[in-house]
This record gives sequence, structure tokens and C-alpha cells, in this order.
Amino acid sequence: MLEALGLGIDEESVYQEMLVTSAGGVEELAARLGMTEARVRDALDQLVALDLLAPSQDSGKGLRAVSPDVGLEVMIRRQEEELARRQEELARSKAAVARAVAAYAHLRPNTETEQAERLVGLDAIQSRLEALTRDLSDELMSIMPGGAQSQRSLDASRPLDEAALRRGVHIRAVYQDSARNDGPTLAYAQWTTELGGLVRTSPVLPPRMVVFDRRTALVPIDPENSKLGALCTSSPGIVASLLSLFEQTWETAVPLGADHRQPSEDGISSSDRELLRLLASGLTDEGAGKRLGISVRTVRRQMAGLMERLNATSRFEAGLKAARRGWL
Repeated sequence: MLEALGLGIDEESVYQEMLVTSAGGVEELAARLGMTEARVRDALDQLVALDLLAPSQDSGKGLRAVSPDVGLEVMIRRQEEELARRQEELARSKAAVARAVAAYAHLRPNTETEQAERLVGLDAIQSRLEALTRDLSDELMSIMPGGAQSQRSLDASRPLDEAALRRGVHIRAVYQDSARNDGPTLAYAQWTTELGGLVRTSPVLPPRMVVFDRRTALVPIDPENSKLGALCTSSPGIVASLLSLFEQTWETAVPLGADHRQPSEDGISSSDRELLRLLASGLTDEGAGKRLGISVRTVRRQMAGLMERLNATSRFEAGLKAARRGWL
């Protein structure tokens, strides 16, 4: 029940028993739970580290269980702080990647210079993708924002991904949550997992990227203007930043087989929380929809549902009530 908060089975069992009674030492506690003393000691150490056990004030020695409403709230707050820290790291990585990519924007089209090549035109980009995928030996990582992917892109990627997977290449891909609502894109993602690839989704994603064997990366020069083309780089500094950005995105994404709409501990799904955050930051419905890869109509329908849940008559009131519930 408390696995989502980082507690294992042993820790939860010991904590529940300590809530009932803290009488007796490790030996007696182990006997009551049918566990070895070593497992009980390890669980006690972990519970102390998580602030769910504290020194007893009565006997001056031993431990007491901190009440769940206090202890678990501390754990939730610690997770929130960790999430905020990771989001700050993600923002710094995004900025570093943007600066690095901008530094190469002056390259002449399809000309390689200092471990970087600017590719202009879909044919040039596709040719480079085919060559890099054919040479893959270990791992392919990609972030695919925008929700639904074009049928042309899916058709071009299928034989490349299939050949790589059958060679034993490890493939990890992150799509936007809204891709689950597009039949062809969802079918492609499911097909990838059936062949052994790993796919996750997230409400909001950084710009598109593909990283080959942790050595070469392909990214858009300007995510807002695809006509400027793509940058293919093997510069260690840029690739390292992109790898860090991918791993942070992967950690917070939801596996394709999981329910991304499943409410979290505080009763709100990640996609609903992200929509509230984007609108609260001042984005319009159109801007929020673009970031989430969904239509304006979907944004408004989703927001109407949130207002109904919050019993709010205006978005301003909804924002206040969402903040009180800790949704923002």
C-alpha cells in the first residue's frame, strides 16, 4: 500500500506493527512478524531515515512510530521537493541544449563541420536517420513530442526500427500522452514494445531528439521552425547534455502499458496537473494545447471537467481551489 512512497514490504510491516505497539526489542518484533532479526533491523534503519520512526520520549531509549498523518506527509513533501529539484535540472538541461544547438545554427546546409552537420530538407534528414540506424550496435533513445506522428514518419521508421530491434539494439522512446489517442501512433508504439522496445509517455516533452549509441544525436535546429532543418552532432558536450535530458524525461514518464490518467496520491492525474500548471503560468488554451500535443477543444473539455470536480464557477476560482488542494 505504501510502495509508491518508497516503502518495501518489510518496512511497511514493521511500521504497522510499531503503530500497534512499540513494546519489546528487535528479537520480539521479529518473532511477532515472522521475520529475521537482520531484516527487522534493516527495516528499522530505513524507517528512521524516512522519519517514520523517532526516539521514544517515554523510556529514553528505543523507538516510537510517528503517526501516519505526520510521517507520511513528511515523505510526500520530500518527494515533492525531489520532483522540484529534478524539474529544475530538466530546465537547466533544456537551456544548455538550446544554447548548444543555437551555436551550430550558422552551419551551411548538409555540410559537416567540427563533429556537426546541418541537414536541410526531409530527404537529407531521412538519409542521415537511415545511415545512423543501420550502424546502430547498442542503443537508440528518442523523444517524440507533438502527440500524433505523421503516417509518413511512421512508415519510414518501421523498417529501420524493426531491423535494429532484431539485431538486439535496445530502443527506448518517449511519446506525448496525447499520442495514446491517435490510432496509428499508438499502434506503432505497441508494435515497438511487442518487438522488445520500451515506450513511455509524458504530458509535456522537451524538443524532439534521437540519440544513437550514446555517441551521435539528431535534433531540430529550431523546434518552432522545422524549415531550418536538423542538427546532427557527435560533439561529446552536446550529446552528454541530451542524454541527461532524455534520462530525466524517461524517469518521470509513464510506461505505455500503465494508465497515464490514473490519479496520484492527491487525486489528480499528471496530465490534469500539467494543464493546470500551464494555464496558471499564463499560457492561452492554444498555447497549453500545443505544449500538451492536444487540440484547443480537448483543453477546454479537460478544463471543464476539472472545474466541475473543483465545484468552481470560473477558472480563477478553479485555480485557487486547485492550489489549496496542492495540485499546483
